[in-house]
Order: sequence, then structure tokens, then C-alpha cells
Amino acid sequence: MPSTREQIKAALAEVRAIYAELAVRPVERSCVARTECCQFRLTGLTPQLTKGEALLAAKAFRATGRKSLPELADGICPLLKREIGRCLIYADRPFGCRTHFCAAAGGPYARREVLDLIRRLEEVDRRLGGDGPHTIQAAVANMLEEM
Repeated sequence: MPSTREQIKAALAEVRAIYAELAVRPVERSCVARTECCQFRLTGLTPQLTKGEALLAAKAFRATGRKSLPELADGICPLLKREIGRCLIYADRPFGCRTHFCAAAGGPYARREVLDLIRRLEEVDRRLGGDGPHTIQAAVANMLEEM
């Protein structure tokens, strides 16, 4: 049985591999970092993260020197650096942010185009003892507390 540390390392590697595989899929994407998709109240949509994604996002967030998420009273993603309009963890942003619904970037991926990757994220979630996806705020905040 692998140690907890080994399990976490393997989970992070698998999540990164899933993101890398998504990046080479032949689906036209062109993110121009407008951050409209980060305005959850405006869009009515909030990314849902599995435990593996939350772990990667929390580690990336901590690497910025921050320890806790800001409150979300205005409905804007807590991982958005508002002063410059950039994602604090862009390279490690969650799957939902990568397959987002932004019309400027090409609209949403069809579920059938990424279902295999979603299933892999769900499997990582199960291996880590997760209980399915949670909102980005809750998932990352919980993981920051666990770390």
C-alpha cells in the first residue's frame, strides 16, 4: 500500500496528465484571459472540482504565498487577482476552467469530447477518498485547511 505522500504525488501527476491530454485534443480554443468566466454571479456558473483538482489548485495557490481564499461576496472567483485581471493559478487551473463556456474562447466543450477525462478525474477523486465535485471555493478552501 503506497504512503499518503506517494498517493498525493501520484494524484497530482495524474491530474496534470489529464490537463496535458486535454491541451492536445483537437478542439479549437483561444483563451484571451478576459476573465468573464471568472465572474460567477454574472455567468451563473461556478466550476466544480474533484479532490485531485482541488489539491493541485490549493498547492498552486499556496505557491503564490497566500494561505487562505478571500471571501466571495461579489461572486468573482477567489483565484482571480483582480488588480491585474489574471488567474493566480492559470497553469494549474481546474478542468472546468479549461473546458469553460466562454464564447470568446470558443464556447464549451461537448461533454462527449471530454467524458473520458472526467471519468479519470472521478477515479482520482475516489482514490483520494473524495466525495465528488464541490464548488471551487469550497473545494480549494477545504484543501487549504487539510494541507
